Amino acid sequence: MSSFKSPTFQERAALAAQARQAALEKLRAKPPVDEAVLAERRAAELAREAAKAAASAEKLAAREREKAERAERKAAAEAAAPVKAAPKTEAERKAIRDAQYAARKARVKKR
Repeated sequence: MSSFKSPTFQERAALAAQARQAALEKLRAKPPVDEAVLAERRAAELAREAAKAAASAEKLAAREREKAERAERKAAAEAAAPVKAAPKTEAERKAIRDAQYAARKARVKKR
């Protein structure tokens, strides 16, 4: 290099050619991939994908179960709503309170 701050075009082209040559030599020096190792890697990748798919399916099933439980609780609450609106006697009010308490206890046990 003739100049400290600005190499000429020929100097930069020569450096680029040297870098390309070094990269090629490094690539040629690399040993070839063994077929058995490659097959093992592919099998491991397939196993990981299968596990991921199973986990995803399980998560989806859990979401669906939760959605069904929510719908069931909502339906039960709607069925009990008319009873809440017009309790007439003390016995009816006590029965409603007892049912609400039992439902709350059941929800806490599920956790």
